[in-house]
Amino acid sequence: MTSKTIIFFCVLLFGISNTANAQYGFSHEIGVIAGPVAFQSDFGERYDLSTNAGNTGYGIGIIHYLNFSYTAECNCFTPETYFNDHFKLRSELSHNKTELDHFGQWVEGKSSLGKEQLRAMNGNATVTNIGMQLEFFPWSIRDFSATIESWGPFISLGAQFSFYNAEVSSTMGPLGTPLTTFPKYLVPTDDRPYGYSTEAGSVWSVVSSVGTRYKLAPLSDLMVDLRLQYYFSDWVDGLKPNPNLYKENKANDWLVWFNVGYIYYLQ
Repeated sequence: MTSKTIIFFCVLLFGISNTANAQYGFSHEIGVIAGPVAFQSDFGERYDLSTNAGNTGYGIGIIHYLNFSYTAECNCFTPETYFNDHFKLRSELSHNKTELDHFGQWVEGKSSLGKEQLRAMNGNATVTNIGMQLEFFPWSIRDFSATIESWGPFISLGAQFSFYNAEVSSTMGPLGTPLTTFPKYLVPTDDRPYGYSTEAGSVWSVVSSVGTRYKLAPLSDLMVDLRLQYYFSDWVDGLKPNPNLYKENKANDWLVWFNVGYIYYLQ
């Protein structure tokens, strides 16, 4: 993803939010988020604890909210409706990176060429996301905003456009030969000559999360949330064994991200 593309999307989102504010009297919130990411991919064994613990990375992001319940123009609440008292629109630019290795029963135990090849294979998935989520707060946003040390749980659903950069290599040498590469990754997949690929690309993803805010002060909140992000591609990690032959690798890539954030209300 180029810096020009990031700047374009940021300007677009800022323009949309400012237009909405001018026309409808919304207010704005900005924040930062960060936390560990568990990347679920074709590296390692599915549902294996060592895979889930080993293939973890980090994520960071900047977020912006449209607050429908309050308008900064008059420093007052908007006319109450169910929607503006229970929903916020969140836009986000985030980045995550995960180092990937094979874990589980297929690399454990008595050594063999196949196990050595899997142990030697490693990857790197770097993803930049931009998109929006609609957050639903079952409790009143007005009550939360007016009460210091209160809690504001929420759930959200949205979509993001993701730019990924996948790298796959082996400490045994260049991949693509029977000496260095596990057999299932030598089979062509999609339009690639092998079941692995070092490439950059883009993909849509769907995002859902559950979390809560904690009111620190009239104009600031802490936030924690647990996110599930599902990519509509199996190449984000750089591996995709031919699904017609290897049924165990039929799922697309996805991740779980636990993050902590700080949010500030703009006046």
